[in-house]
Amino acid sequence: MSQDYQEFIIHIKKLTGIDLSLYKEAQMKRRLTSLYEKKGFKSFKEYFREIQNNKASLNEFLDRMTINVSEFYRNAKRWEVLENKIFPRLISGSRRLKIWSAACSTGEEPYTIAMVLSKYLPTSQISILATDIDENVIARAKMAVYHERSLNEVPEAIKKKYFTKEGEYYKVTDEIKRTVTFKKHNLLSEPFESGYDLIVCRNVLIYFTEEAKDLLYQKFSNSLKSGGVFFVGSTEQIFNPQQYSFETEDTFFYKKK
Repeated sequence: MSQDYQEFIIHIKKLTGIDLSLYKEAQMKRRLTSLYEKKGFKSFKEYFREIQNNKASLNEFLDRMTINVSEFYRNAKRWEVLENKIFPRLISGSRRLKIWSAACSTGEEPYTIAMVLSKYLPTSQISILATDIDENVIARAKMAVYHERSLNEVPEAIKKKYFTKEGEYYKVTDEIKRTVTFKKHNLLSEPFESGYDLIVCRNVLIYFTEEAKDLLYQKFSNSLKSGGVFFVGSTEQIFNPQQYSFETEDTFFYKKK
């Protein structure tokens, strides 16, 4: 590995928390070299100086780094069900909800949960655990800067209230950032906490085998309190919910018996 790239990796880790050494070197180096050459820089050293001093360049670098497929309010109709049906019931039973966004990727999902819940509770009373196995996406989530294409489904009033615009990018306000705690966690090998009112795990289980799914559904069910809700993605319907002590509360929402 060249000295120039080696130093760039160290500086980027300090600045953003993202560890480029965890990515395939040839691929990442090629992607970033083409980016900095296009901008007229001749080395990683020059390019880092630019990232350090220019917010727009930092945002562009982050965007290029993590190929982001997540977005806020993904499948907006489901979030309306959460807002209008699920949260009112959960809140009526308890003022302080225990919420987990599992396999949260770059943070759009837990921040969306907080924004939706803020209709009912002051943000000072909202606390969400967000976990992922990938430290790089967690570092990105903590920075909370997103390209405007990630905000396509966000209601206009929410966009005005909880985002600040930086060129083509949007930053989540500190008020919402404070509601989410990010942690590294392996769903398959590590234990789950219990007593959750809501667990959101969307568009992740499709990547697991049937055996792994079976194990995870059981673990998620055990982690929920009675009456708690498991919210899955739009390709992840559970066809035998009763096997895991679930009943269907709405499409893609399962209530623990």
